[in-house]
This record gives sequence, C-alpha cells and structure tokens, in this order.
Amino acid sequence: MTSAHHPLRGILLMLAAVFFFALLDATSKGLAATYPVPFLAWSRYLVHCLLMVVFLGPRLGRGLVATRRPGLQILRALLLVGVTACMMAALRAMPLAETTAVVFITPLLVAILAGPWLKEKIGLNRWLAVGVGFIGVLLVARPGGGLSGEGIAWALACAACYTVYQLLTRQLSPTENTLTMLFYTALVGTLSMTLATPWFGTIPAIQGWDWLRICAMGLFGGTGHFLLIAAFRHAPASTLSPFLYVQLLWATLLGWLVFGHLPDAMAALGMAVIAASGLGLALIQRRESRRA
Repeated sequence: MTSAHHPLRGILLMLAAVFFFALLDATSKGLAATYPVPFLAWSRYLVHCLLMVVFLGPRLGRGLVATRRPGLQILRALLLVGVTACMMAALRAMPLAETTAVVFITPLLVAILAGPWLKEKIGLNRWLAVGVGFIGVLLVARPGGGLSGEGIAWALACAACYTVYQLLTRQLSPTENTLTMLFYTALVGTLSMTLATPWFGTIPAIQGWDWLRICAMGLFGGTGHFLLIAAFRHAPASTLSPFLYVQLLWATLLGWLVFGHLPDAMAALGMAVIAASGLGLALIQRRESRRA
C-alpha cells in the first residue's frame, strides 16, 4: 500500500503522535522538579528499548540492528539523547508551551542547513519563512519577558541537536529500515545513559505513583515515534508536515491543565508566528516537491 492511499488516516495518526510527544514533555516537566535529568532520560530510553525488544524482537530478530551505516546510526541516536536531556533541562526552568515553541525553530534551522548538507536548493520564499520564524522566537524569548535565560539556552541547544538529528534522518532514510533507526535511538540512548550513571547525582527515593509516571515517559515516547512512522506510511511528508505544529496547541493545553500556566500575549503571538512560518515553509516544500 502506498502512502497516498489514506491521507486522512495519516493525518489522524500524526495528530495522535504529537499528542503523545506533548504528554512526554508534560510528564518530564513534572518529574524534573524532583529527579535528576540524566536519570529521567535513562528511564525514558530504557522503557522504550524494552518495549521494542518485547514487541518487535520476536518478529524482526536481527533485523532490528541490521544496518549499512552503523556509525551514522549511533551518531543520530546520540543526538536524540541530547535532544531529550536538553529538553528536560529546559522544561525544568521554563513553562511547557514556551519551551516547545523555542524548540520548534528546528524546521527553520533544517531549511537553512539542508542546502549545504543535503544539496537542496533554498529559494527566497524559504528564507522569508525562516526570517519570520526567528522573529517569532524573539517574541517568545524576548529580554524582560520573564523566561529563564538558562531555560532558553537549553531549549536552543535542544533545537540544535534536533536539527542535526533530522538532517541525519533524511540522509539515512533512503537506505535504512525505519524500525531499525527507531531501535538504535532506544538502544544507544539506554547504553549511553547507563554509562553516565556515575554522574546522575543523588536520586531521591521514588515516591508512589512516580514509578508509573517514569515508566510512562518511555511509553509516551515509544508510542509517539511508532505513530509517527505509521503516519508516514499512509500519507507523504508534504501532507503531514503542517500538522506537526498541532503539538504547540497540545503543549499550551497541557501547560494550562497540568501546571496552570498560559503564555502571555507576546509569547502567544510569537508562538503563532513560529507556527505560521513553519506552515508556510511546509507548503513551500510541498509545492516544490510537486513541481519536481
């Protein structure tokens, strides 16, 4: 079955995927106030890895780790570990919606670097969309806006790691199995964070329901990535890309319901500008792919 057969199904799967990503971020933010970020990152990848081994290992066997480019797979996975750790550190210092908005400059950075990295042509329309997106980031992270400078730095570091991660994903996807790529992120994340355990610091005793919340992070992350893969099986990237920005809405809603925080007017305007620039960029890429 080709990806063009069920675009509506692909869109629904994408909406569900970004909801699970927002749940992962909200759960991480709640736990990061009590537990060290490296410990939470390790827990997230351990649960994700175990789920893949249990549910996909019997069916795929060695196919889970078979790859033509192990070096790039490991590098890509380490970058996602950086994304996770930086995102959790940013959420520890900033509200959920604003953190998500700053990290969503990633598509803009990908658009800039796709030229020299992937030899893609960057036209004037793309540059305009990128420029508008950066104005939105300045509105969210403006001086005097009340956001933590440390949190903004962590969010920007997260976006930088996520940008290179996405570029490597584009580079690997034509020749690599998607589930193998997903498993490498879980496996390398688990192993690298296990090696980092001496630097976790003192971990407070885990209280009652926190065990469930810690396990839920891996479930939310693994489910989100699985739904994302399924979405791209039913609809092309040009159709699905605009719906990534629904995560900003989920993040705002969860930030209000769980943490009682709503962005101020300037931050909300910045988030809308970022989403609009990203949507414009996705539409430009869709038009260019149709012409090609």
